[in-house]
Amino acid sequence: MVVSEMHLRRWPLVRAPASIVQFVRLLDSADREEELAAMRALPSAGPIEPCSRPRHLSGTLAPGLAFTWERHSEASTTTLFVTGGAAIRPALTDALAWAGSLPGKVIRASRVQLVEDEAAALALLPELGFAADDLVTCYIGDAPGERQARIWSDFRLREDGFGVILAAACGMAPGAFSRTLQRLQELGNYRNLALLGLPVAREGWRALDRIEAMLGETNRAVARPEVTDDDLLEDVTRLSMELVAQASASDFRMSATAAYATIVEERLAELNIAAIPGQVSLADFTQRRFLPAVRTCAAHRRRAEQLSQRTSQALALLRVRIETRIENQNGLLLASMERSASRQLRLQQLVEGLSVVAVSYYALGLIAKVLEGVEELGLRIHAHVGTALLAPLVLAGVWLAIHRMKRRILGPEEGK
Repeated sequence: MVVSEMHLRRWPLVRAPASIVQFVRLLDSADREEELAAMRALPSAGPIEPCSRPRHLSGTLAPGLAFTWERHSEASTTTLFVTGGAAIRPALTDALAWAGSLPGKVIRASRVQLVEDEAAALALLPELGFAADDLVTCYIGDAPGERQARIWSDFRLREDGFGVILAAACGMAPGAFSRTLQRLQELGNYRNLALLGLPVAREGWRALDRIEAMLGETNRAVARPEVTDDDLLEDVTRLSMELVAQASASDFRMSATAAYATIVEERLAELNIAAIPGQVSLADFTQRRFLPAVRTCAAHRRRAEQLSQRTSQALALLRVRIETRIENQNGLLLASMERSASRQLRLQQLVEGLSVVAVSYYALGLIAKVLEGVEELGLRIHAHVGTALLAPLVLAGVWLAIHRMKRRILGPEEGK
């Protein structure tokens, strides 16, 4: 499977006069299954690739009427090569009806009319009805300096929905002519696939305008202290969710547009366009019409990324605001705890002082009782005088005893 993808699926050799009809369809998964069923039921006189889920098919629907079908990542191309004359008109009508009935949304339908030389092309131009103001014509080919084909088109849709291109072989070899036409069609196909991102970018631009206005209001609200953190967090979260939704809706399309635009540039370079003096070339047309659309899609993607960065910055500012508020609250709490601890220390010291006084009072009371008893025995001791003399010693002893017990229980540092 991987090796087969490396091989280039070339068109069959095309010789003028002939015509090519091509449909490019955008498909979803359900359309893919229906398309595969249509391919399996295709009656063809040519070889069909034996694969249950093919990506490339080619064959012959009738003598002078060949086809190729190719599946891409999100689109499929069906190409009819008409080399027969009027005899195949019934088969061609059936083939066009079959190709037109395939599932999917047609994003490009084109007819390429092939003639042998410029004289035949100039004779056919009036019948094709190209708009003179929008006419694009130039030489294209494998390499500059060699024989090149000439194309004409106004890239306008006809009433039947087809775009028309006129190509003159001008002596190019069938192989080189086929490769050049294939690149020309791939250029147009990838150009239309790339342009699918333009409506998405235009719609997304309005959504980004709304998100940017909301982001500006949120940034201003961050500097207002009366706005609560919960309200700000809700606003930033809503902005982030809208940006995620916008990215989910447009990121794939914008990425695809960038990828398709790169392929368009490659095909444009491979065509080796040679401009005709006084005429608009394919390169000029692409520069004027295609590149502005691609740049709009690229600008949409850059703006979405910038808004995402700015939303992250607003979230960072909100985080700093919340952290600062928490630090201030913690500072106030620590100051309050320090004041409370200081009051508790002073209260403890007061209680200790009262405890010393109380214990000393009861100790002196016991000593006084003892001295009074000794005095009653007839010893020459005055109880009141003895109590008064012992009072300072008792106070000092009680204070030392309490502090020693405190130091033993709390430790040397905390017991100071």
